[in-house]
Amino acid sequence: MAKASARHILVDTEEQCIDLKNQIESGADFADLAKQHSRCPSGRRGGELGEFAPGQMVKEFDEVVFSAEVNQIQGPVKTQFGYHLLEVTSRTD
Repeated sequence: MAKASARHILVDTEEQCIDLKNQIESGADFADLAKQHSRCPSGRRGGELGEFAPGQMVKEFDEVVFSAEVNQIQGPVKTQFGYHLLEVTSRTD
Protein backbone atom coordinates (compact mmCIF):
# COMPACT_ATOMS: atom_id res chain seq x y z
CA MET A 1 0.00 0.00 0.00
CA ALA A 2 1.17 3.52 -0.81
CA LYS A 3 2.42 5.68 2.05
CA ALA A 4 3.75 9.22 2.16
CA SER A 5 5.37 11.60 4.58
CA ALA A 6 4.77 15.31 4.18
CA ARG A 7 4.93 18.64 5.90
CA HIS A 8 2.69 21.64 5.44
CA ILE A 9 1.92 25.20 6.40
CA LEU A 10 -1.75 26.09 6.93
CA VAL A 11 -2.85 29.72 6.64
CA ASP A 12 -6.13 31.62 6.20
CA THR A 13 -5.60 33.31 2.84
CA GLU A 14 -4.31 32.41 -0.59
CA GLU A 15 -2.26 35.62 -0.59
CA GLN A 16 -0.44 34.63 2.60
CA CYS A 17 0.17 31.17 1.19
CA ILE A 18 1.70 32.61 -2.00
CA ASP A 19 3.84 35.02 0.03
CA LEU A 20 5.22 32.16 2.15
CA LYS A 21 5.89 30.07 -0.97
CA ASN A 22 7.85 32.97 -2.48
CA GLN A 23 9.86 33.29 0.74
CA ILE A 24 10.73 29.57 0.65
CA GLU A 25 11.69 29.77 -3.01
CA SER A 26 13.96 32.71 -2.08
CA GLY A 27 15.75 30.62 0.55
CA ALA A 28 13.63 30.86 3.73
CA ASP A 29 13.44 27.69 5.82
CA PHE A 30 10.13 25.80 5.48
CA ALA A 31 10.19 24.57 9.09
CA ASP A 32 10.87 28.05 10.49
CA LEU A 33 7.99 29.54 8.50
CA ALA A 34 5.69 26.71 9.62
CA LYS A 35 6.55 27.42 13.26
CA GLN A 36 5.85 31.14 12.79
CA HIS A 37 2.76 31.08 10.57
CA SER A 38 0.94 27.72 10.45
CA ARG A 39 -2.46 27.47 12.15
CA CYS A 40 -2.11 23.68 12.37
CA PRO A 41 -0.69 22.15 15.57
CA SER A 42 1.92 20.48 13.34
CA GLY A 43 3.47 23.94 12.91
CA ARG A 44 5.25 23.44 16.24
CA ARG A 45 7.07 20.51 14.59
CA GLY A 46 7.99 22.51 11.51
CA GLY A 47 4.85 21.33 9.74
CA GLU A 48 5.74 17.62 9.92
CA LEU A 49 2.68 15.39 9.52
CA GLY A 50 4.44 12.03 9.73
CA GLU A 51 3.56 9.05 7.56
CA PHE A 52 0.06 8.35 6.27
CA ALA A 53 -1.80 6.33 3.64
CA PRO A 54 -4.26 7.46 0.96
CA GLY A 55 -7.63 8.41 2.45
CA GLN A 56 -6.27 9.55 5.82
CA MET A 57 -6.20 13.23 4.81
CA VAL A 58 -8.83 15.39 3.11
CA LYS A 59 -9.31 14.69 -0.61
CA GLU A 60 -7.58 17.83 -1.93
CA PHE A 61 -4.56 17.15 0.27
CA ASP A 62 -4.39 13.47 -0.71
CA GLU A 63 -4.54 14.24 -4.43
CA VAL A 64 -1.44 16.44 -4.21
CA VAL A 65 0.53 14.28 -1.77
CA PHE A 66 0.10 11.11 -3.81
CA SER A 67 0.84 12.70 -7.21
CA ALA A 68 3.32 15.56 -6.69
CA GLU A 69 7.07 15.27 -7.03
CA VAL A 70 8.91 14.56 -3.80
CA ASN A 71 10.76 17.51 -2.20
CA GLN A 72 8.94 20.13 -4.30
CA ILE A 73 6.79 22.83 -2.68
CA GLN A 74 3.16 22.55 -3.81
CA GLY A 75 0.39 25.05 -3.30
CA PRO A 76 -1.61 26.93 -2.51
CA VAL A 77 -3.92 23.95 -1.99
CA LYS A 78 -7.37 24.98 -0.75
CA THR A 79 -9.22 22.70 1.68
CA GLN A 80 -12.03 23.20 4.20
CA PHE A 81 -9.34 24.23 6.70
CA GLY A 82 -7.71 27.00 4.66
CA TYR A 83 -4.76 27.21 2.30
CA HIS A 84 -1.82 24.84 2.48
CA LEU A 85 1.73 24.77 1.23
CA LEU A 86 2.75 21.12 0.98
CA GLU A 87 6.03 19.34 0.62
CA VAL A 88 6.07 15.59 0.14
CA THR A 89 9.21 14.42 1.94
CA SER A 90 8.93 10.73 0.98
CA ARG A 91 6.53 8.35 -0.74
CA THR A 92 6.36 4.62 -1.45
CA ASP A 93 3.94 3.13 -3.95
